[in-house]
Amino acid sequence: MMKHKALSALIAVAMLGGGITSAYAQDGNWYIAPRVGANFSDSNRKTDTSLYTGLGIGWWVSPNFAVDAEYAINNADFKNNSFRAGHEWESVSLGVTGRWFFGDQGSAWRPYVLGGLGAVRHAAYSGTIQHNGWDPMATVGGGIEYNFNERMALRGEIAARYDHDNNSLRGQFPGAGDHNHYVDGIVSVGLTIAMGSQPAPEPAPAAAPPPPPPPEAAPEEPAATPVVIDLRGVNFKFDRPRSNETDITGSLQEPTADSIAILDQAVDVLSRNPNVRVELDGHTDSVGTEAYNQKLSERRAQIVYDYLTSHGVSSSQITGVKGFGESNPIDTNDTKEGRARNRRTELAVDGQ
Repeated sequence: MMKHKALSALIAVAMLGGGITSAYAQDGNWYIAPRVGANFSDSNRKTDTSLYTGLGIGWWVSPNFAVDAEYAINNADFKNNSFRAGHEWESVSLGVTGRWFFGDQGSAWRPYVLGGLGAVRHAAYSGTIQHNGWDPMATVGGGIEYNFNERMALRGEIAARYDHDNNSLRGQFPGAGDHNHYVDGIVSVGLTIAMGSQPAPEPAPAAAPPPPPPPEAAPEEPAATPVVIDLRGVNFKFDRPRSNETDITGSLQEPTADSIAILDQAVDVLSRNPNVRVELDGHTDSVGTEAYNQKLSERRAQIVYDYLTSHGVSSSQITGVKGFGESNPIDTNDTKEGRARNRRTELAVDGQ
């Protein structure tokens, strides 16, 4: 039982650490995934329902797909002392599980399905005799994930674990039967806790900062290449806006009020200079597929267009609304800060 106690203690430490972890589990970073639950044994095992504990390390491959590698333990007593008092049955598993999540990544609730492969080591004890060995296993199931915030999420799931056990029970004890195919049920809850880096928090300013300067129209140049005006400070949250989202406020990265002030300055400049023509270009970071990021960048350009035109900018001043996906980063995509700067919309001045 020492293995079970050590793993449970490690899970407790990981859960307590969730309050100070530093990145969003779905922002392209790796995470740890402790969980606890119950293992409902196949009736042919003749073992009681037991505590299940696991500790995994996972990675978001895409906005809808995550892969976890997990080490888990569940030890049980033989049911009704069916062999002899003091007997014990132990199980240790190593596996890799893929989980496919439905819905937008920014949603609070996300159902998912799972499938995995691995190996399980069973050990059955009879006095001084021990029978043990590794056998193949496979898991299928489903669950639902709830995102508490940008740092931590809760998973609840139900899964069936099949294993081909030729080592712990078959033919080793009277009454064990000639079985070697078992399907156990596992019900569990767990956390995903991001482990990426985070910049140190900025000190609170002594006074409110002055309004950001308005974007300036670029001077005319003989070259045909347009001058790009970056709406610096107007950046988007990860995977926002969602499909059919119309209110830009919920999509903007904090502090939202500063971002809205910059957009209002752009409205003022364009309204006072009706001869200025601009193109709206949306961009993303590199998390997710190219096809997904292309659509996301188009939504970012469109929602800024909707804001500008609904606040007085003539639609005739906007010559195009385009998305460039992840193809034109202005910073590295290897850090959280760099990815945040790449989630942006730019104004490209066409001329006056």
